[in-house]
Amino acid sequence: MSWQTQIDVEFQHCDPAGIVFYPRYFEMINSVIERYFHDHLSYDFATMHFVDKNGVPTVKIDAEFRAPSRLGDRLTFDLAVERVGNSSLELLIRASCDAQPRMTVRSTLVRIDLGSGNSAPWPKPLADKLRQT
Repeated sequence: MSWQTQIDVEFQHCDPAGIVFYPRYFEMINSVIERYFHDHLSYDFATMHFVDKNGVPTVKIDAEFRAPSRLGDRLTFDLAVERVGNSSLELLIRASCDAQPRMTVRSTLVRIDLGSGNSAPWPKPLADKLRQT
């Protein structure tokens, strides 16, 4: 099972040739993850950070760029949870445009306590929702 969202490639994402500048993909990935937490898990980053005093920084990321994306493209991002650990989360995120693969990312996030900076276990209800994606 996976979750999907779309992002339109805007001028801000592109280099002077109108092609997505690769660091902008990482910003898009962060946006996809934030939307996933908000829309699918009903747990927005504002609540996570300011109320619960937790965060989910990326500790590992592996990206493969398969084809260029251009200004005006609509990218479909497909997010799948590959593994839920005690405090970690391994994601597979694929971006495509009109079914043409553009980028694949494997990312590991770790839930942390913002006060101490130490890893913090997923609450059981949230871990259960993560396992359903």
